Amino acid sequence: MRRVVEMHDLKKSYTPGKLAVNDVSLSIHEGESLGLVGESGCGKSTLARCLLGVETIDGGSIIFNGDPLANASRKDFRNYRRNVQTVFQNPTASLNPKMRIKDSLLDPYLQFQHELQLGHFHFSSKQAFVQQLLETVELPKELGDRFPHELSGGQKQRVTIARAISIEPKLIVLDEPTASLDVLSQGAILKLLASLQETLGMSYLFISHDLAAVYQLCQRIAVMKDGELLDLFDKEDIYDNQRHNYTKELIGIF
Repeated sequence: MRRVVEMHDLKKSYTPGKLAVNDVSLSIHEGESLGLVGESGCGKSTLARCLLGVETIDGGSIIFNGDPLANASRKDFRNYRRNVQTVFQNPTASLNPKMRIKDSLLDPYLQFQHELQLGHFHFSSKQAFVQQLLETVELPKELGDRFPHELSGGQKQRVTIARAISIEPKLIVLDEPTASLDVLSQGAILKLLASLQETLGMSYLFISHDLAAVYQLCQRIAVMKDGELLDLFDKEDIYDNQRHNYTKELIGIF
């Protein structure tokens, strides 16, 4: 299976002598959901920021489409940023409170419109594009004219998902996307993400402390603690005796 992104021996430190990410190597395949699990402060969100290019890495490499990002031209890095989108934990903080929902949804397309060759979505007009995105995440088209404060938490998270998929990226980094939602909304968002992946063929890096949610969405699961990757396995092997002791502890909670 073709790899979308590879991370080799990644290192990141904020404090001298203490690595937030310590020699982590992971790959994400086309159409795959890879779950990254660990307690708060284990380094999983730092890894995500490194992958997104928000943080510079101190060592190792990130490879996209076979080419190291360290050698990427400005054009190639822009292409990488287009193909790796994100959905964060807090949808309220992710949406500009002064922008109507339709304008937030249009923003990625307008940034990259001259480089896009969309296969699923079609841009015939701004209104039609926004309506298609809202329908895809199971929201009524009327919400496009509203502001973020007029939506529920679950609705806002659906909007941020719609914005992320609008330019049909190869990978979406989902950083605790259900953590701020109530139980019913969590289940609905996980179901939506699974459906979108099947329809659009994207890959996910799903970061969470909730092993049950990761188990529901992902085909492979990686376990981090204290900046290190302790375990990596297919979902079907979660109860294998070879699992790391820390993984077994998480399974006990799960």
